[in-house]
Amino acid sequence: MSNPFAQLVEPLDPEQPQKKFFNLSKLEDARYARLPFSVRVLLEAAVRNCDEFLVKKADVENILNWKVVQHKNVEVPFKPARVILQDFTGVPAVVDFAAMRDAVKKLGGDPEKINPVCPVDLVIDHSIQVDFHRRSDSLQKNQDLEFERNKERFEFLKWGSKAFKNMRIIPPGSGIIHQVNLEYLARVVMDQDDYYYPDSVVGTDSHTTMIDGLGVLGWGVGGIEAEAVMLGQPISMVLPEVVGYKLLGNSQPLVTSTDIVLTITKHLRQVGVVGKFVEFFGPGVAQLSIADRATIANMCPEYGATAAFFPVDDISIGYLIQTGRDKEKVICTKKYLEAVGMLRDFKNSSQDPDFTEVVELDLCTVVPCCSGPKRPQDKVAVSDMKSDFETCLGAKQGFKGFQIAPGHHNSTVKFNFEGHDFELAHGSVVIAAITSCTNTSNPSVMLGAGLLAKKAVEAGLTVKPYIKTSLSPGSGVVTYYLRESGVMTYLSQLGFDVVGYGCMTCIGNSGPLSESVVEAITQGDLVAVGVLSGNRNFEGRVHPNTRANYLASPPLVIAYAIAGTVRIDFEKEPLGINASGKKIFLKDIWPTRNEIQAVEHQFVIPGMFKEVYQKIETVNKAWNALDAPSDKLYTWNPKSTYIKSPPFFDGLTLALQTPKTIEDAYVLLNFGDSVTTDHISPAGNIARNSPAARYLTSRGLTPREFNSYGSRRGNDAVMTRGTFANIRLVNKFIDKQGPQTIHFPSGETLDVFDAANRYKQAGQPLIVLAGKEYGAGSSRDWAAKGPFLLGVKAVLAESYERIHRSNLVGMGVIPLQYLPGEDAGSLGLTGRERYTIIIPETLKPQMNVQIKLDTGKSFEAIMRFDTDVELTYFHNGGILNYMIRKMAS
Repeated sequence: MSNPFAQLVEPLDPEQPQKKFFNLSKLEDARYARLPFSVRVLLEAAVRNCDEFLVKKADVENILNWKVVQHKNVEVPFKPARVILQDFTGVPAVVDFAAMRDAVKKLGGDPEKINPVCPVDLVIDHSIQVDFHRRSDSLQKNQDLEFERNKERFEFLKWGSKAFKNMRIIPPGSGIIHQVNLEYLARVVMDQDDYYYPDSVVGTDSHTTMIDGLGVLGWGVGGIEAEAVMLGQPISMVLPEVVGYKLLGNSQPLVTSTDIVLTITKHLRQVGVVGKFVEFFGPGVAQLSIADRATIANMCPEYGATAAFFPVDDISIGYLIQTGRDKEKVICTKKYLEAVGMLRDFKNSSQDPDFTEVVELDLCTVVPCCSGPKRPQDKVAVSDMKSDFETCLGAKQGFKGFQIAPGHHNSTVKFNFEGHDFELAHGSVVIAAITSCTNTSNPSVMLGAGLLAKKAVEAGLTVKPYIKTSLSPGSGVVTYYLRESGVMTYLSQLGFDVVGYGCMTCIGNSGPLSESVVEAITQGDLVAVGVLSGNRNFEGRVHPNTRANYLASPPLVIAYAIAGTVRIDFEKEPLGINASGKKIFLKDIWPTRNEIQAVEHQFVIPGMFKEVYQKIETVNKAWNALDAPSDKLYTWNPKSTYIKSPPFFDGLTLALQTPKTIEDAYVLLNFGDSVTTDHISPAGNIARNSPAARYLTSRGLTPREFNSYGSRRGNDAVMTRGTFANIRLVNKFIDKQGPQTIHFPSGETLDVFDAANRYKQAGQPLIVLAGKEYGAGSSRDWAAKGPFLLGVKAVLAESYERIHRSNLVGMGVIPLQYLPGEDAGSLGLTGRERYTIIIPETLKPQMNVQIKLDTGKSFEAIMRFDTDVELTYFHNGGILNYMIRKMAS
């Protein structure tokens, strides 16, 4: 059917009549000018894609009527302009696509219909880890190891870039996905098939929201949902409430963008923005650079919102020029945004749209801070760090407690490192990493760190040699301006050599600590510390031996590395004493904002971006040398331990199966609050005593060859065994942390996989019990795929993280939610009962279902299929089964 809004189409430039756009101002509807700018992007996509099938006129009306219907859980479709993937989540996506081609062929369809229909970029940034550091050849040695470990995965991805249309691979060694997106991939306005329209993106990484800082609406989705978008399906979403976040005033001279985002993260956690858009406005926004805005948008998942949108303004347009974008395209971008009413002037309050609610932050109230020791929303002012950590030491085990006995708070352990004697204590820093796109994309904090390093070296300060220091920039541009400005040599002298271009420490690829350091930590049961400029610090994520991890700005990472401990009050205690006996305080070496801005203005220039990015797809010689097949169907290697055809589509037929009641299910695991996707599907090291290790050993691999869970996401046999394998897992059935549970029929305590396997062999279904925020953290499709393959039929929780609930739906696992005011405690559930979940023949979104226990008790829970489309996926056994049936028929 033709688009019912075709009358809105007109050329942007009369001299180029073939280049058209949908002019929303011709709707002549007063509601449009009152819509939040983020909702205008949703509206334009609905108008442009309206076909009265996937997108209907009623959907357009609902979005236009946002002010009225925003509280009514109205479902609307959204077709993003493009999809972005990183390699940890990208490999399983390409594996699924390859397997779907096989399945479509078996069902008699055309396998080449399984093909991305929108632009897809896959950035390889999650594979490199910090094996070598504090040496001039660290970068090359880490990259060599990356290729040695991941050659098979990289060959597979290179095959994917040849076999599938619209798929571009950004090779390893190029940078971090979100920084590359910001500096290079983002269009702001798409110019595709002779139409201009707003750039928008979904990505298989929760921090895709970083691009919101440039005015590109984007957020993270599960890999399963992203695959559907790649195949032309719209995202089915509840039209969100939009919280207006008004920024006022100017920040204090010593405050960094990191301090601002950590403050906002804590504030918005308190406000409660889960499932909502946050849109920034007010005169304070005009004081922020695009890098500052991107830092704030990056940590959107940490404050729980779906998106954190900064509409495009003249500063955004200036950033496109600064980063070397084509000037003619930039002119068209501005012209288009002006024509459709999407160019913002933050100083003009008459442009302020309607919001669901408005909250404010005066930037002058922000103080230097960190977040930790176990969650990004737990902000701690730098002035309080020492006292806060010491309070955490003795506090009850939890997000702000380690339960160390009072008599052991000042315990120390002596150890020898490279022939010298040192001492570790609670609070000793053993990892200091300048890492993550959150901060490495921001020249002000990176140059601030460089200038602080320069002053520290000149003052005679050093970093203890056992501290694992590292610098992993988000793109080659960062190295370029650090080197050109002359500060790189000082960073290197303090141990912050470039170790690689990738996420590294931020995602747990921190590499091993020295054995003598690990032995000292273990011997003293010490709460050792990691300090990183990242966005996640969940327990067990950064490194198994750093129980406390703090997020901090790059300059503060260096400061704590020099101090060697977080038990320091920078106001009263010196960072160190130089060779002359002079006490050097942090204030003595902290660079001023004027110093930083002067260096930034001189050295961060468009030519750098052009030089780095014009060769980004060809500069990696090792990648260029990889040989990859060009067949349209992938030839699976049965000997591979990295790439394996998944069993998701085994036995799939064109006919739908009627969903059945889940009868007498055992509880596999019983959790409390804030179980993260890191707990469910860890990305880090594979423990030598784990089921995954036993499997790899049986395939002839040595521990040195295990690599990480993240690198093996293309192999379901490893990932299923790695499900719930986090060493910090807290299961209420077990009295200590660890990846184990009770197999109730036998009463044995087993590794989770082994217990699940026994249940599966006996034909016994499983469920998981959980508290609030189940599935918080990174958008990991394996956190849903893994439980599905373990035999988990449903999860019963108090609340879910948005992306993880969607992933469960995508795999056909039922997300159940307690009724308001109820939880396992109020219902008297121990998890030792058997559960029968009644699935009626006729299902409705968010309906209540009855759950009966073998004790005779029964109660109701909400079945969290939130839309009719999600119910369609469930009837098909998941979204991928739905797509295969659609393509095959």
